[in-house]
Amino acid sequence: MEAFINHKGLVAPLDRANVDTDQIIPKQFLKRIERTGFGEFAFFDWRYLEPGVPDPDFILNNDRYKSASILVAGTNFGSGSSREHAPWALLDYGFKILIAPSFADIFRTNCFQNGILTITLDKEKVDYLMGMASAPQYSGYQLEVDLESQILKDENDFSEKFDIDPFRKESLLKGQDEIGRTLTSEDKINSFESFRIDRW
Repeated sequence: MEAFINHKGLVAPLDRANVDTDQIIPKQFLKRIERTGFGEFAFFDWRYLEPGVPDPDFILNNDRYKSASILVAGTNFGSGSSREHAPWALLDYGFKILIAPSFADIFRTNCFQNGILTITLDKEKVDYLMGMASAPQYSGYQLEVDLESQILKDENDFSEKFDIDPFRKESLLKGQDEIGRTLTSEDKINSFESFRIDRW
């Protein structure tokens, strides 16, 4: 996965609580194991009235959010099943950062494993960001995230430090998932395997 150091991007507000993984990526699209190609199916049942007919009332169908890379959502985002296709769909859609008052634990772990930064903030701060991203006078509202300093800010007066597990922070900064971290010890693994084979 790509290293995550800092990012500045357009914010899309999804003012819904308890968004589960079946709503993020419906089960009928879980027929492949490749990580790409799922973006077109993200929030499919909300984005379309029927296949090929976009719902004009769904927030992500609004032209002002077409290039959004930061999603602000409600409490308990990513609940439900543990399908890893959910972060695959969000990443393929274009989201690099998710902000919410809380996340389902397994979903949050899956996001980190795929290079998506999840940021937990107090509900009042999430409501502020939701309002800014929704307000007509702030069309094009952006946030900037610096992972090293753990600072989230906008171009106005908002600036907030966020918490992140040190191990997950290091993994994102280095762009290492579990396989990548394992491969950093490839020489030791090969040495152990050679020793084990020689003994037998």
